[in-house]
Amino acid sequence: MTSLTRLEEPYASIQTEARAFAGSLEPVAAEADASNDVHHGVLTALRRSGLIRHTVPGAFGGASEQVDPFAVCLIREQLMSVCSHADSLFALQGIGSFALATAGSRELQEAWLPRVATGEVLAALALTEPEAGSDLKGLRTTARRDGDAVVIDGRKSFISNAGEAGFYTVLAKEESGPAEGAGGLSAFLVPADLPGVSTSPAPELIAPHVLGDVHFDHVIVPAGHRIGQPGKGLGPVLATLAVFRISVAGAAVGLAQRALEEATRHARSREQFNRPLVRLGPVAGLLATSWADVASTRLLTHAAARLAGEDPRAHLEHSSLAKLAATEACSRVVDRCVQVMGRWGLVHESRIERCYRQARAMRIYEGASEVISLGIARQLAEEVA
Repeated sequence: MTSLTRLEEPYASIQTEARAFAGSLEPVAAEADASNDVHHGVLTALRRSGLIRHTVPGAFGGASEQVDPFAVCLIREQLMSVCSHADSLFALQGIGSFALATAGSRELQEAWLPRVATGEVLAALALTEPEAGSDLKGLRTTARRDGDAVVIDGRKSFISNAGEAGFYTVLAKEESGPAEGAGGLSAFLVPADLPGVSTSPAPELIAPHVLGDVHFDHVIVPAGHRIGQPGKGLGPVLATLAVFRISVAGAAVGLAQRALEEATRHARSREQFNRPLVRLGPVAGLLATSWADVASTRLLTHAAARLAGEDPRAHLEHSSLAKLAATEACSRVVDRCVQVMGRWGLVHESRIERCYRQARAMRIYEGASEVISLGIARQLAEEVA
């Protein structure tokens, strides 16, 4: 079907480039998506593609002056439609480094961001803890000042790129920092090779992912590795979520599109009751409703990404709406597509079955649907009041 969106330059070229690169990954996508480790063939190809440059500002080797949420969104839409592993590697470069790019010192930026832009160093954002997920104020990891350094102790769980990242952006309670505002939470860049940093495996997920727990045992970090002001680290982290929640929506659109294409091809070729499935009323209804879901959420996602790029202050309201709508719609679409494909939709490691598992995870990471809904409702209540 014809897309309702028309892209101007440079976005049309970015989309074309990302689509071509994603297509080149088809032969290895199933293997990469089944791995809990970094697939170095995919990583090498991603480095050579230059797409990672879109996750870093231009002053440090990036593709544009500032990280462009719409460009990131378009790239993730194409990558996720073919290879979730490539999408994850790409997105995590931005998720792990965005706070540094927006609030880190120039010295720290120059030391790390050019290496992020080339993919030489993998980045990671370390937020979640065993007893703190959506409620960041429940974090127990501490940062204690010790002269010109900071000592970090704690454990982060379910961290993407754990064990593979060259550095972690860590949110911790700074014990001697101000308690007002952001609740005394400070952000730090912690190189992965510092003494006291270690990792352990996390439970395997239904959709394989590079994941682990990160342990900080008396890790001594230079005070210059703080990102932002003492006790004000939550701001850069929320800014990261604002941009990259929108990109999750882009990935969800791409995944739903791929599932729908697979199911539509099946419905055109598979005959039952002397006619193609696509000519049967119930099946046609499932496909038509799904096309509407994909088209409408793509429009919403693209609009939210453009707004975020035009006005960096366009914060969680746009990203939350897009992430909630797109990931929920993606789950509905993929579920319908499995239904259309019948028993073939249940075959383990088939493309549609992989889509089913991947779609389910998207409703949880970077803000579970219920938590995002609460935030949207809270904003609506404040506006009414």
